[in-house]
Amino acid sequence: MKYMTEQLLEGLHNQAEKQISNAITDWQQLPYEMLIASPGPGRWSAIQCLEHLNSYGRYYLPQIKKAIQANQDKSPSQFFKSGWLGNYFYSLMNLPNDGKPARKMQSPKNHQPAPFPDPSVVMHEFISQLETLGMLIMQAKNVDLNQVKVPISIATFIKLKLGDVFLFYTAHISRHMAQAERALGTWREQEYPMLKNMVKTA
Repeated sequence: MKYMTEQLLEGLHNQAEKQISNAITDWQQLPYEMLIASPGPGRWSAIQCLEHLNSYGRYYLPQIKKAIQANQDKSPSQFFKSGWLGNYFYSLMNLPNDGKPARKMQSPKNHQPAPFPDPSVVMHEFISQLETLGMLIMQAKNVDLNQVKVPISIATFIKLKLGDVFLFYTAHISRHMAQAERALGTWREQEYPMLKNMVKTA
């Protein structure tokens, strides 16, 4: 895939800003019981989804920052062309139009969330990470997304283009935010069964 660099970064930044807004205005106001409720056996609660994202942010955000700072001499290019491996990872993470993943993916053990993480702690870190992501996307306007490389978490000897890392990392966030929303929806239906009937008849 080939992208206009400026449009790509603006789109990613707007996406991060929207996610911050949703987390602050909506999710921070939700009750504890709702955030920790599992939608079913072996399925993550909403707050577990966010803690899973935090675990990836602890790796990728410092790596992205380090890569940008080390490559200030690489002037930005008008276009970004995704690599085949980066495009593959992005395709795995990107959600279809209906917002539901085409297939389930097994999370690595070191990114499995605790059964009952503290919602306030998790939410604070999640919002902070999104704010950091937004700043890094803006800083990336000053470097070449094609030339700057970032090691991936599952195999640090493999490095992807910075543009590809932004694409699959932000797609991963959207994927699990949608999963968290589904968990919240299940809780609402279980606590207030009339909501399910209202949805069916709407």
